[in-house]
Amino acid sequence: MHDGCNGSFENGKQVVDKVRMMGFSQQSMPIPAVFKCHECNEEITMVTMEYTCPHCGMVYGVTPCHAFDINNIMAAGENY
Repeated sequence: MHDGCNGSFENGKQVVDKVRMMGFSQQSMPIPAVFKCHECNEEITMVTMEYTCPHCGMVYGVTPCHAFDINNIMAAGENY
């Protein structure tokens, strides 16, 4: 599913599963990511590698290797 920092993911569920498996769900982001939620369009600030939108429950994930680029953050689904 993922090969170190060179791997890629097909969807957000794979990202969140990997972050959970590595034990990095609650690890702080190197820089908090501010973006609009894909589901509810509210502005959110992602502060951990796995983050749930407080407005609608959409779960986002990013691996530590890719956390420096907001474009690598992927949505896994509501309440995933």
